[in-house]
Amino acid sequence: MEVVLWQVLAATRGGPNRARILRALDERPRNANRLAEDLDLAYNTVRHHLDVLEEHDIVTSGDESYGTVYLPSDRTRTHWDTVEEILTKLRE
Repeated sequence: MEVVLWQVLAATRGGPNRARILRALDERPRNANRLAEDLDLAYNTVRHHLDVLEEHDIVTSGDESYGTVYLPSDRTRTHWDTVEEILTKLRE
């Protein structure tokens, strides 16, 4: 999981936005529309990044309906020290 986190959050062009999304979801679960508003990103951009994060089991959602709320997965929570390390590196 640590390698996946580094790859998805730090080793790709979209990594910084995915890291911002994950940080926001750690503060409180949100849907894609709220994330787009809170992070000042296009809705389609947020949807793309959520799809990538969900595909890699970094975030999870309740269901696949409109207004789906996302939050960090249990697997991600288990490796939160790695997430914190990545977030720190991205801020530098």
